Amino acid sequence: MYHVEASSLAEYFAYDPAREHDLRAVDEVVRAAAPGLERHFFTGTGTGKPGMSIKMIGYGTFRYRVKASPEPIDWPVVALALQKNYLSLYVAAVEGGEYLLNQYAGRLGKVGVGQNCARFEKAADLDTGVLTELARRIETGLAAGELELRYGRVGK
Repeated sequence: MYHVEASSLAEYFAYDPAREHDLRAVDEVVRAAAPGLERHFFTGTGTGKPGMSIKMIGYGTFRYRVKASPEPIDWPVVALALQKNYLSLYVAAVEGGEYLLNQYAGRLGKVGVGQNCARFEKAADLDTGVLTELARRIETGLAAGELELRYGRVGK
């Protein structure tokens, strides 16, 4: 697992100077499209707790419960993460029993999509118009009560 040594948003952005521009470009799109999803530094769920222990840039927060943990876990609605060879965009919004990200998968650009995660090498691989549409849909869909928030597998 790729480990980012950072303890703040500023350190996270600067961690990999070769990809800082890409992180900032995606961050700018998400923040402009969904300003109500407050950006924060997500430090992971913690050792021994369900979820992911990697550090990420989070947008919005929700609480979820899993059978393996007696206490709820805080998780970002949307998260942007540095990985060893790519960037990951995680989306916890669910519509009709399916992660919302899957509805946009074929239009997002040069990305790989699985369940709730889009993987791409650089910001230029993303269609920013479609990313804007997705981020707006998340914010407006949550406000209207049209979307659920989940962590983990959904669907059939």
